[in-house]
Amino acid sequence: MVEVTCRTVQGRFLLKPTVNLRSIVIGVLGRAQRLYPVDIHAFVFLSNHYHLLLSVENALQLSQFMNFLNSNLAREIGRLHDWRERFWGRRYQAIVISAEEASQVGRLQYLLSHGCKEGLVARPREWPGAQSVGALADGLALEGDWFNRTQENAARARGEVFDTLKYATRETVELSPLPCWQPLSRKQYQHRVRELIARIEAETASRHSREQSKPLGLKAIFSRHPHDRPSEIKKTWAPAFHAATNAARGELVGAYKLFVQGYREAAKRLREGDVRARFPGGSFPPRLPWVDWLLQPAPS
Repeated sequence: MVEVTCRTVQGRFLLKPTVNLRSIVIGVLGRAQRLYPVDIHAFVFLSNHYHLLLSVENALQLSQFMNFLNSNLAREIGRLHDWRERFWGRRYQAIVISAEEASQVGRLQYLLSHGCKEGLVARPREWPGAQSVGALADGLALEGDWFNRTQENAARARGEVFDTLKYATRETVELSPLPCWQPLSRKQYQHRVRELIARIEAETASRHSREQSKPLGLKAIFSRHPHDRPSEIKKTWAPAFHAATNAARGELVGAYKLFVQGYREAAKRLREGDVRARFPGGSFPPRLPWVDWLLQPAPS
């Protein structure tokens, strides 16, 4: 299980929550899930970054899923907002989450709190962007549009005039329960999620009361131009792993150290010319080393 995070270039509000953008995001996310069937537990898209909670089979599946997701989001949202420059600030970040219930539930609560913890809205359900709160708590469907640009371009070449949605298909995002909550029934699961939401709302109200403040509100959120960027971006340290106890964190760190050690040893052998060097499972081996032409046998 991993938490994936990605931010727009310079923190620009290119993910500004509009009806069209929400449909695009869910449509692309649904198509990515259908092509690369990862388990999606929760997601939230704010104006300049997003978070996903996923369970994946391996690093290859995750990289294929994320490549499809980010590349298509960049193209579709760039088209929507007339943005032709680089879209994402950097490669996505994926942090492994331990199997502990406290760790998994803690990350779910963190995602559900988005919009509230930034002081934008008073309740998680009020965030107008693409998110999974309504689906998790109330069983609402997550449907969006996937636009087949190949068919559209062919239609234009034929001189065809067509409606915006003629070559679009509806895609659905299917949510999976947290691994630690899989034994729960659907009603029990929704009840647990509602409890987390109630806790977030109470904490948000208490913070605003203590600070004598109020949420920014939807009017201010919608007034931002997608090309704008914040005056400063809050940068926080990201842990190597999400774990609730030192024991679980130590186990993950130890496994990663063994992985790195095996990778480095194999890479060293590959640099020395051993093309049969065995890399650890779940890794992406580098390309074979360059071969000097002077070392090649003369043509016969």
